[in-house]
Amino acid sequence: MASSKVGSIGEYIREQRTRAKISLRQLADVSGISNPYLSQIERGLRKPSAEILQQIAKGLRISAEALYVQAGILEDREADTDVQAAVRADLVLTERQKQVLLDIYASFLKENEASGVLGAEADEPDEPDEPDEPAETAAPEETGPDQAGPNQAGPERKGREEVG
Repeated sequence: MASSKVGSIGEYIREQRTRAKISLRQLADVSGISNPYLSQIERGLRKPSAEILQQIAKGLRISAEALYVQAGILEDREADTDVQAAVRADLVLTERQKQVLLDIYASFLKENEASGVLGAEADEPDEPDEPDEPAETAAPEETGPDQAGPNQAGPERKGREEVG
């Protein structure tokens, strides 16, 4: 059973490396792990430690947690939302940036859950747009900046009365 886990982590690392479009040698350079050792991991001949997995994750710019789960070091957690999956899969963001975004997202979810916002929005998604429609009338367009209205004449008269 353990050998299948070792093989699956190697396969997973190879898959992530191919998706990132980097060679084994490039991954070795950025992760600080020797090329032969990485090759052995990918072929399922070696079982990497948590520290090695962390270095590989950094080199691949993926979550070390994902590698830990694949290697059987951590138990799998709840399935990610689309937002969480997108943040974790982003190849441009650093691990720290991903974690900050995920923390902020989690705090928004918690806040919405506490205030009951999620339930209200799910029940009535179109209602917030409806009140805005009657607000558009022709009245604001009639008094433009080029037209002299009572507000514009008032201060001028007041100023003249004070002087004279």
